[in-house]
Amino acid sequence: MNDWIPVINLLFAAAIIFLERRNVGVTWAWLMVLLLLPIVGFILYIFLGQNLARQKVYRNRPRLERRVREEMKGQAQSLHNNTFPFHDPSVRDYQRLIYMNLISGYSPLTQNNEVKLFTDGVEKFEALLDEISRAERHIHLLYYKIGNDETGIRLIEALTRKAEEGVKVRLLYDHIGSLGVKKKMFQPLIAAGGQALPFFPSKIPYLNFRLNYRNHRKIVVIDGRTGFIGGFNIGNEYLGMDRHIGYWRDTHLMIQGDAVHRLQVQFLLDWGVASNEASISEPSFFPAMRDTAQTAVQIITSGPSSETQRIKNGFIKFIFEAQKRIYIQTPYFIPDDSVLSALKIATLSGIDVRIMIPLKGDHRLVHLASYAYLVELLRAGASCYLYEKGFLHAKTMVIDGQAASVGTANMDRRSLELNFEINAFLFDPNVASRLEHIFEQDIRYCQLLTWENYNKRSVLTRAAESMARLISPIL
Repeated sequence: MNDWIPVINLLFAAAIIFLERRNVGVTWAWLMVLLLLPIVGFILYIFLGQNLARQKVYRNRPRLERRVREEMKGQAQSLHNNTFPFHDPSVRDYQRLIYMNLISGYSPLTQNNEVKLFTDGVEKFEALLDEISRAERHIHLLYYKIGNDETGIRLIEALTRKAEEGVKVRLLYDHIGSLGVKKKMFQPLIAAGGQALPFFPSKIPYLNFRLNYRNHRKIVVIDGRTGFIGGFNIGNEYLGMDRHIGYWRDTHLMIQGDAVHRLQVQFLLDWGVASNEASISEPSFFPAMRDTAQTAVQIITSGPSSETQRIKNGFIKFIFEAQKRIYIQTPYFIPDDSVLSALKIATLSGIDVRIMIPLKGDHRLVHLASYAYLVELLRAGASCYLYEKGFLHAKTMVIDGQAASVGTANMDRRSLELNFEINAFLFDPNVASRLEHIFEQDIRYCQLLTWENYNKRSVLTRAAESMARLISPIL
């Protein structure tokens, strides 16, 4: 049997090259794993290397998105003809980015939104519970992780109370992200008439062949009027209650306005995947909003079943739109060649590019690979900061203090290609400048990565970073 292993491995490698036709870097990374770990590599590929793009995950999409597509058609024509009525003239500077997001991401631009920023987990969680207590018709929640702890129980208790009042509660959680949670935790909610479902659960106990494709989105929609989106999950650690992690620094948004309708659409699509129900839609899901004419917002989603990498393309376009500065916060920095090149070109063009990652990562290999990429930007002239007041989990990009992106997508391949993600693109100098100010305040708790302190790292550490970078396309 051992004699057949090299032959089987060679055939499997050929299948990866000729059948998958995926990113070249990903192909080489898998080939290296198969070469060095023939049997283990095969098993890893079965669980982590499937191509989900060929699968029709969102079968109910056309009916659910009809209202979005109709609005999108009119906006696309007026944007293309340069006749779109921007409420804020400064938003016109990003017209081409908005057009790209519109036609590739099924996301109309909404201009009547009120946006509140959260950077502290306790404040965000209390705001969420407060909005839940006010719900009258429905509560829709999607979180990558719901902890089986005090914070998770408080959420379920709040949802259960509303379900007992007759409010329709639908709770969706990622099966792998919430691996420690037990179904019995949701029993009080279900007994009260609510629903709680896992996304892509294991069909065979302890074996999940979709291990690599997780729903990393965080979406809350309450009565179709108030929405939450950002980096915070549900659990004690996100409220700074884990002494090993310490303070959890993240960024989250509460939105009121028409952008909530796009959050609603995405939740309903994801709910349809998990529940296998026919498309559900009610007039109360999309109530009329008052025209506050404040913040312009586009909600952009992406995932392994998307035809294009929408959020990544949005990031690249954002980078090339910058005239003065680019501020990025991300817990993991493993960009592909296109994003890395865009950032290097911006830096070499005199743009003030600043990247902030946590000093201590929660995934050793990913953190090592992040340093390998940061060094390239450091060499080009970018400023790199290492956050040391706890764990930095924020996923933000701010351009010139004029526009920004906040959401669930990290600056790594897993988020930009493999996970189901969602980001809000914000076109508002007031919101963007606040995010920029938050970044500058966070610098107070950072170490500046310089050539001098980087070169003090041991040869062994730098070798480990180089090795981690080689396999970074599949991390």
